[in-house]
Amino acid sequence: MKQIPRLRQLEALMAAVRYGSVTRAAKDLGISQPATSRLLSDLAQFFGFALFDRREGQLVPTQEVRFLQPDIQRVLELMEQIGEASQSITERKAGHIRITCLPGFATSHLPIVVAHFLKERPNLSITIEPDRPERILEWIIGEQFDFGITDNFEGHPAVQSTDIDVRTVCIFPTGHRLQACKVVTPADLDGERIIHTRRDSAFFKSLSDIFTSQDCQISTLVEIRQFTAACALVAQGVGVAVVSELDAEKIASEAVQLRPFAPTLPHRLSLLRPKLMRPSMAVLEFIEAFEASLDPYRVPPAKA
Repeated sequence: MKQIPRLRQLEALMAAVRYGSVTRAAKDLGISQPATSRLLSDLAQFFGFALFDRREGQLVPTQEVRFLQPDIQRVLELMEQIGEASQSITERKAGHIRITCLPGFATSHLPIVVAHFLKERPNLSITIEPDRPERILEWIIGEQFDFGITDNFEGHPAVQSTDIDVRTVCIFPTGHRLQACKVVTPADLDGERIIHTRRDSAFFKSLSDIFTSQDCQISTLVEIRQFTAACALVAQGVGVAVVSELDAEKIASEAVQLRPFAPTLPHRLSLLRPKLMRPSMAVLEFIEAFEASLDPYRVPPAKA
């Protein structure tokens, strides 16, 4: 392997060029004069030419050193930048985080968390790629993303996951008869045409099971993939829906009301990351921040 000069040798050279004195260069470097002289001697031997001429008691760089000086200065500046960047990474203020999520999260809750997270991290950048659950899982398994947000994840040996149960609510336009209810139940929705998630989704199956257990029927008005789209339709006065409180809260207004839904019907979110890929400190801190942001919406633990 071809040898290269050591960084400390280059620092000694530039200090000696700057001060014209080994003594002052040593003081600037915080080392002894003999140590500085040794660094310069070894560097001259490595280059194969003299580094300085002595004129009137001052060290004057040779033409060869003058020729190399701009390149050496760039190397030292680059190393300083690397040091600053590594410090920022250590302090979780720099780096890059790749996030993949359900489409609804990209326009609802996630931007709020990202904005808060980036405020104190000016050198950090983030990629957000929304897609369907199958694609999210594929990307996490392939280590193409650091963090994934999906729902009803069923497990995979290459993926580490954390499941969080989020409360659900019923949303409806202001003035709807459900406004008189403190809590909305399947009986209150029996015969009501509902905006709901796709029939093949785990959430719809759970909702359907609850209706069946209480001898009620779901009457479909609109079948849709995402809670955010259901919320948008309710905001337009189209109908009522049972959705995650996380999404419902974003559209609650004078025109849209929400009520707790009973019995408890959690929407299970799954936070994913590649099991075999070592996450950066910034990634771990972001996952922690995102998980904490869900605390106000969690289903309370069952009483013992």
